[in-house]
Amino acid sequence: MRIMKLTAQEMLNKFSNNSSHPIEVRRIALMIFEEAGKKIFEMGPREKEYLEAAALLHDIGYFKETKGHNKHSMHMIIDNGLEGFNDKETKIIGCICRYHRGGLPDKIEHEVYNTLEKQERKTVKRLGGILKLSDGLDKDHARLIDDIKIIYDCKNQIAELILTAQTQKPDIRSAIRKRDLFEIGFKCQSVIKFND
Repeated sequence: MRIMKLTAQEMLNKFSNNSSHPIEVRRIALMIFEEAGKKIFEMGPREKEYLEAAALLHDIGYFKETKGHNKHSMHMIIDNGLEGFNDKETKIIGCICRYHRGGLPDKIEHEVYNTLEKQERKTVKRLGGILKLSDGLDKDHARLIDDIKIIYDCKNQIAELILTAQTQKPDIRSAIRKRDLFEIGFKCQSVIKFND
C-alpha cells in the first residue's frame, strides 16, 4: 500500500504548533530570491518551489527534539517524502533545511549532501544561504521587515541587502552571523543595512 505524501503546508500543519515564523521566513526568503535572481544569479521556478517548501519546513525538527532540529527537519522531510517532489528533489529540500543553521555543507562529512550532483549541491548552497539569512532576519518572530532590495557590485562581488523596516527596526545581528552560506552560494561578500 502506497503512503500518501503530504504537501509542505500539510507537513508544517502536522509537525508544528506555530506556523507564523515559517510563513514569515518564506516571505522574506522569496523577496531575497527575487532580488538575488535579478541582480546576482538567475534561478528558475523550480528552485523557487524548493525554497518555499524548505522555508515552511525548516523548523519541523523541533517536533522531535530542539537539539539538532535542523538535522531532524532534513530527515523528517526525506523519510516522509513531499507531494509534488521526487526523491532527489526531496533530498535537496531536506538539505536546504539542514543548513539553515549550524555547520556549512560538507560533501565529505555529510552523507545526504554527498549523494547530490555538483549542480544540485550549488542549488543547496544558494537556497540554503537565502533560507539561513531569512531565518536570521526573523529572529524576533516579529514581522518587522517590509521590503528587501539588493544592490550588486559585480566588479567587486559585493551584495548590499537593503532592508526597509517598519517603525521598529529588527535586530539584524543574527542575520549578519548567518550570512556565511549566502556568501558561499553566490560567491560574494554581503552587507546588510537599513534603508534610511
